[in-house]
Amino acid sequence: MDDAQIWAMIGAFTTLMLGTLTVVTTTFVRVLRSELGGMRTELNTQIGGMRNELNAQIGGVRNELDAQIGGMRNELNAQIGGLRGEMNGRFDAVNTRIDALDRDVQALVKRTFGLDRE
Repeated sequence: MDDAQIWAMIGAFTTLMLGTLTVVTTTFVRVLRSELGGMRTELNTQIGGMRNELNAQIGGVRNELDAQIGGMRNELNAQIGGLRGEMNGRFDAVNTRIDALDRDVQALVKRTFGLDRE
């Protein structure tokens, strides 16, 4: 083999190696894109499921809190109503005692001074 044939063989071998490298690289990039797309789809599905589960959990907590707050509101309203009734009863008793005291004072004034004060 002479120089021209050797250089031709080197050129052919180099071309073959670069072609093989190009095919392998292109195939690798396609496989990598395909796998990343699959992972993206899987992650989106998982995240969507977690989002739905979290929304359901938050909704359950919200409903439970609403029920507890409603119960506390009803209990507080009942206690305030009871307190209002008790206070009104005591105020009525005080008013009755003040009226009786006023009547007694008027009777004393009439008896002592002989005056009618009205």
